[in-house]
Order: sequence, then C-alpha cells, then structure tokens
Amino acid sequence: MPLVVGQTEEMSGAKMLKIDVVNQKGEAIGSVEINPAEFGGEVKPQLLHDVVIMYLANQRAGTHSTLRRGEVSGSTKKLFRQKGTGNARVGNKRTNKRRGGGTAKGPKPRDYEYHLPKKAVQAATRMAILSKIQDHEALVIDDLGFPNVKTRQIRELLKNLKLDKTTCLMGTVGINRNLYLSARNLPNVEVMPANQFNAYTLLKQKRLLLTRAALDELRKSRS
Repeated sequence: MPLVVGQTEEMSGAKMLKIDVVNQKGEAIGSVEINPAEFGGEVKPQLLHDVVIMYLANQRAGTHSTLRRGEVSGSTKKLFRQKGTGNARVGNKRTNKRRGGGTAKGPKPRDYEYHLPKKAVQAATRMAILSKIQDHEALVIDDLGFPNVKTRQIRELLKNLKLDKTTCLMGTVGINRNLYLSARNLPNVEVMPANQFNAYTLLKQKRLLLTRAALDELRKSRS
C-alpha cells in the first residue's frame, strides 16, 4: 500500500488533497484532507525561485578579494623604452597582462544580503508546503516521540516509511530533543520545528515528514 494517496476529492466545490497518516511502523492508520486554500491555493514557481535565491545570497560570506594593479608589489617604471627596441610597447610589471600582475576588475569584499517583503516570504513558505503535498512528497505520522537518543531507531523509522534512500525534512511542534539528537548524525535527515520552516529548507529536502500536530500548527498559522 503506498504511503501517500495522490488522489483528490471534490468537496464543497474545492478539490481536497488527501494524505495518509501512518504510524512508526509504516502502517496507514487514517488520512488527512487538506484544502489547498489553506496554503495559498496555488504554487507560483517564480516567487519560490526568488525567495530561494534570496536565502542563498544571504548565506554568502562575501569575503572574496583580489589584488588589483595598484595593490600588487613591483615598480611602476616602464620595463623598457617605448620605441627603438622592435618590441610592442608595454607598461609596468603590475599590468594584468603579465604573470604576477594585478587582476583586472576582480572581486572585492561586498555584502550580498537583501530581503524580499515579509508577506512574500511567508507566502513562499506556504507554497513550498503545498508543492510537497501536490507532488506526493509529504507524509503525516501520528507521533515522532522517542524515549531514548539512538540513531538506530531513526534509521528503522525511515526504512519503515521508505524514506531511507532520499533526503527528508522532519517537522515537529517545538524542539524535540531526542529526535534531534538521534537524527543529527544522518546526513540526509534534517529536524526542524514547523514554525521555523522556510521555502529554501522545504525545497532542499526531497521528502517532508510531519507529525499530525505539526500539520495542525501549520494550518492554523497561515495568514
């Protein structure tokens, strides 16, 4: 039985999206119907692209620096006279055309940070969640509570849910300490409270795993 039901049903004139709710063994124990209007109603690829580019730009250190012609060591005297040698005229040894010379129009330290309107960023986050649901890449689990901190139990969970061969973002309500410590050694898994989701983090991971409580929190927090 597939974990995600990719069917839509007609309810009250709106197409509802249905997702299976599973337990930690991967067994379907119910389903959740989601109205696309709760997450913006439609996905706008251009807005998602703009927001992701903003997040990537804000992560850049901007510490790149090259030495230009006036910053490299060496004399400013001409290497030889301009006429009478039979060679092409040249400048000093700092020119960018010579080995060891300066870089022409090279990069200098700068700040790449910029910000889009807050409402646009919030809308992109909702659209990213909706895109995961529409593309059958989202899954709801009844609970992600673990009594102990063990990476093995996360590996078993991902295997049961058939998520062990892909990247996955786990969304919880608040900080789940045991889950975070258990999953932090897995390079393909990221754990994050649902209220800290952003479009870049959602789209970076292939699959989205939400607890039922986290899904309810996302539905209530829409603006």
